[in-house]
Amino acid sequence: MTTEKQSIIPFTYKFIAGIIALVGMFVIAMVFGAADTTIHDVWLALTSHATGDKLSILREIRLPREIAAIFVGAALAVSGAIMQGMTRNPLADPGLLGLSAGANAALAITLALLPSVNYLGIMVACFIGAALGTVMVFGIGAMKKGGFSPLRIVLAGSAVSAFLYAIAEGVGIYFKISKDVSMWTAGGIIGTSWSQLQIIVPFISLGILIALFLSRQLTILSLSEEVAVGLGQKTTQVKVILYIVIILLAGASVALVGNMAFIGLMVPHIIRAIVGTDYRFIIPMSAISGATFMLFADTLGRTINSPYETPVAAIVAMMGLPFFLFIVRKGGKAFS
Repeated sequence: MTTEKQSIIPFTYKFIAGIIALVGMFVIAMVFGAADTTIHDVWLALTSHATGDKLSILREIRLPREIAAIFVGAALAVSGAIMQGMTRNPLADPGLLGLSAGANAALAITLALLPSVNYLGIMVACFIGAALGTVMVFGIGAMKKGGFSPLRIVLAGSAVSAFLYAIAEGVGIYFKISKDVSMWTAGGIIGTSWSQLQIIVPFISLGILIALFLSRQLTILSLSEEVAVGLGQKTTQVKVILYIVIILLAGASVALVGNMAFIGLMVPHIIRAIVGTDYRFIIPMSAISGATFMLFADTLGRTINSPYETPVAAIVAMMGLPFFLFIVRKGGKAFS
């Protein structure tokens, strides 16, 4: 029944609808905020060299911020989709399985030991931290037979995340840089600059392109390891490349906006209900939908208590936690 419903509307139409939703949400995000701007102001800011206070705010503050929201939302959604496909774990999410916590701990240690480090150095540290977080979680899972069950991995992720967050807090307190660390970990894109985007966007773009290139292999892998091997797939090589992609996407996201859980859990679940189980469709739709969702959350954070800001991480968590509990209650099959 589900397959028949999904085949009624071709994927192309769903993809176009996703693009239209993304463009519409981008325009809304650019228009609404503490500064009173109009669609005409946004059009002038994007298409002309006209000057003015409102246009400067749009070009130098709001535009880089919303571009950051688009790329971070896409990165987190795609990394979540890859993790769920590879591990066949419906509860997989970079923020829940130690990646974000590892990147966060590495960021705190880097700020403490190398206070003058540039943004590229911070991002590399986040990549290393995300990799270590992943190794710790799956290392704990591998200690016992059947340790890679969805529940056990989530429990291991929670324990490792708590440990790594404690390290970040301890480093912040000991080196008196708690304020600096908390600015990153609050999960916001306030103050995103063009120079940061120049470093971060190529990494996220590369990660998503590789994910799209390997989407067919990921679909086979998500069915069964035995099926993948039987079809001649080099599963170890594919897994290693996909893990590197996850680390790239999650590490870059933490380097830009701090900790952000649940986007990688929610978006792929909802997308699978719309496009089915083929990752050639899930990956691009997850990227578009994750970007749209992040724009929505950021706009909500900027306008819900204007001119004060509500952290984006808090907005996402308020929507994500009930969804997570719903998925757990349904045994991971709520939208399958």
